[in-house]
Amino acid sequence: MVDADQTFVIVGGGLAGAKAAETLRAEGFTGRVILICDERDHPYERPPLSKGYLLGKAERDSVFVHEPAWYAQHDIELHLGQTVDRVDRAAKTVRFGDDGTLVRYDKLLLATGAEPRRLDIPGTDLAGVHHLRRLAHAERLKGVLAALGRDNGHLVIAGAGWIGLEVAAAARTYGAEVTVIEHGQTPLHSVLGPELGNVFAQLHQEHGVRFRFGVRLTEIVGQDGMVLAARTDDGEEHPAHDVLAAIGAAPRVGLAEAAGLELADRARGGGIVVDERLRTSDPDIYAAGDVAAFPHALFDTRLRVEHWANALNGGPAAARSMLGQDAVYDRVPYFFTDQYDLGMEYSGWAPPGSYDQVVIRGDAGKREFIAFWVREGRVLAGMNVNVWDVTGPIQRLITSRAVVDTDALADPHVPLESLA
Repeated sequence: MVDADQTFVIVGGGLAGAKAAETLRAEGFTGRVILICDERDHPYERPPLSKGYLLGKAERDSVFVHEPAWYAQHDIELHLGQTVDRVDRAAKTVRFGDDGTLVRYDKLLLATGAEPRRLDIPGTDLAGVHHLRRLAHAERLKGVLAALGRDNGHLVIAGAGWIGLEVAAAARTYGAEVTVIEHGQTPLHSVLGPELGNVFAQLHQEHGVRFRFGVRLTEIVGQDGMVLAARTDDGEEHPAHDVLAAIGAAPRVGLAEAAGLELADRARGGGIVVDERLRTSDPDIYAAGDVAAFPHALFDTRLRVEHWANALNGGPAAARSMLGQDAVYDRVPYFFTDQYDLGMEYSGWAPPGSYDQVVIRGDAGKREFIAFWVREGRVLAGMNVNVWDVTGPIQRLITSRAVVDTDALADPHVPLESLA
């Protein structure tokens, strides 16, 4: 067991950081655990921010990872509203940004997450331009959507990714008018490809969402500091009272970069390069969650995953590695969404170009089906839509790398368990 005199510092107070702190104590570490969070709220989970909490179906307190008292009860030194502006690898210290306090570490975990990408166009300084990443953003946006619904207002969303679509669904539920601007030809193209992206386009169109594909926002027009409209590069002007920028997120690597840690190629997603045990290029520094770019042997590539399950599982894996355990991180990527009456779970990794066919089991028209992305007979990813309790079999199909009969894969009468 690691000596009780050691100090483990975690920079980043999201789900990955909080679960890492929890795991250190659960595994018997008795040294100092310091958790530094740049937000004033206690560590919380992010999925409710665009789902239940945004819709008013979940209370604010339900988003927190632990009760506030838990940290003191487990001797976790929690620093809220504090930033770290420097890591000195030679001295093994981190420096607080507000007062310059130095804290020495024996092991350091960077769980700094990601931040929303900004629109680089005129008008983004207007009061009605929003992002959704933090609890404070969700609190503000919930009030905005309620007001738009009450006043028959218009919301323009830049980006048809998961955040953009989930907010679109919430906005329509409140009664707001919604236009989604997406430079691709379908929603979620980089994740699902055109075949399944169209499922989500049709879902939203049936609920009154207007899509403009193949165009980009060029300007947000305002008057007296308020949004009036959004212009696109095809010359059209779209009515808007508020605009949400949902064009993705960038890993927060500034601290790691300044410390000289190896970073992944930005063109391939960026992030902090880690090994299979989530160690960075410095053996005493680890990274987990949205910011970590880790090698995945199953997919023969380096992945950076911005989803809840990666933070939930990556934080504990990094903590065990910090303790010297042989904790290889090789989880199959997993995420979920809820939009209107559609619930979905996705397992695997199959970007466009990596597969040669999509196999559908069930009725896609009724939105009760499982989709499989297949290459040379092997399942790379699976997505179950309004079909439940199949994540385990889907993930076993992926990890087994078994060559499956695609007719059997498409047949709902053939148990998935029999194909792995």
